[in-house]
Amino acid sequence: MKKFNYFYPMKSKIFAIFLVFIFILTSGFGCKAPSAEVTQAAKPITIKYWRVFEGADAFSEIISKYKALHPYVNIEYKKFRYEEYEKELLNALAEDRGPDIFSIPSAWIKEYQPKIAPLPDQTLMVYSVTRGTIKKETVQELRASKSLTLKDLKNNFADIVSDDVVMTADGSQKIYGLPLYMDTLAMFYNRDLLNAAGIAEVPKYWNKQFQDAVKNLTRQNSKGNLTQSGVSMGWGENIERSGDILALLMMQNGSVMGENGVVSFHAIPPGSDRSYNPGLEALRFYTDFSNPAKDVYCWNGDLPNSLDLFARGSLAITFGYAYHLPIIKAMAPKLNFTVAKMLQIEFNSRQVNYANYWVETVSAKSKNVDIAWDFIQFETSVDNVSSYLKATEKPTALRSLISQQLDDEEIGPFAEQVLTAKSWYYGKDSRAAEAAFSEMIDSAAKREKDLSDIITAAASKVQQTIQ
Repeated sequence: MKKFNYFYPMKSKIFAIFLVFIFILTSGFGCKAPSAEVTQAAKPITIKYWRVFEGADAFSEIISKYKALHPYVNIEYKKFRYEEYEKELLNALAEDRGPDIFSIPSAWIKEYQPKIAPLPDQTLMVYSVTRGTIKKETVQELRASKSLTLKDLKNNFADIVSDDVVMTADGSQKIYGLPLYMDTLAMFYNRDLLNAAGIAEVPKYWNKQFQDAVKNLTRQNSKGNLTQSGVSMGWGENIERSGDILALLMMQNGSVMGENGVVSFHAIPPGSDRSYNPGLEALRFYTDFSNPAKDVYCWNGDLPNSLDLFARGSLAITFGYAYHLPIIKAMAPKLNFTVAKMLQIEFNSRQVNYANYWVETVSAKSKNVDIAWDFIQFETSVDNVSSYLKATEKPTALRSLISQQLDDEEIGPFAEQVLTAKSWYYGKDSRAAEAAFSEMIDSAAKREKDLSDIITAAASKVQQTIQ
């Protein structure tokens, strides 16, 4: 007869208790208190964020989503007027009361490089993590996240971004800013004026068709005064973004704007087969529209600002960026106008467009560099930037979002040009370089000197900003 094992039930109970103990340890009942390092890192932190143009409402969804991941981080957003922004920013940075994150035009990065903390290889952040199966608990965990790499930057954003934001520091290349958007120079045209002139299709090239359209769209009174202008070209000071228009013409025409720290838009490119100077010819073409002796004459220094004239309905074609759209609409709510892609040089298979955008960056004096850069990477990512783009009606800088904007009647033309957008480095004082271009245009329009002397003098002024 088989003996009954009195110890079997007791072993089963011990094994069952052991399983329950293991389950408790792994389900949150026995969670350890956060370490001193985590507790210190999770203390409430305020990140100061300074920008211009948009109010805090453009970032409300982004900030809300970020705070859900990092409840201890508070983003304090402050908007400035453009006219006061740089002075206030520089003073604040000098007095150690500046922001953690600030926004600057991409052309300012080289000038501001000493004031910027580049993107670190990784960011250390505290995350709220839910653990447990029966009893769920939220615990705080310190994680190191790999930052955007140079390869990621080139794969995710338009090519021009890596050209502009990557700088050398301590012998290696670093990222100094990331964009929320990418604006490009496009053509604005008054539909009513083109219809009245019998122009069924808007010009696509800087060719005879375009020049004929300008002639047909220009009106003068009996005294020879301009009463309606075909296009805002030919002058500098009273034409919005005149320097950008001329620089684009130069680049489209094959001019090398500058290379290896040497300004060269006034010279014939090395190895060029052309018998003429592409930069100088672009200047000549541009200023012909202010020459009364030319058939395309339609502009002079006595006219008001090009945006004002366009809003009045007395200018058929002008050039601008997406940020000009709300300005024009506010000035002339009933104006019947449309945006088209920027004109190109006919029979040139290589399209060239002009980029204009700001980047978000981190102060070198910030005590929370990791958090500041983590937020910038968060807000500029494909998963989060859409709410900003929708609120501001701006074209994207991200390759993956371009297709979503192409069908937009207003933003589509700008977005379509993002991948072919270029810019050029004109020194550490972009304002001085812009002024030099404007002065060059006005001097050429007034025919004060020989064009070659005028363009050479302008190049010398821009060169000084680089040196």
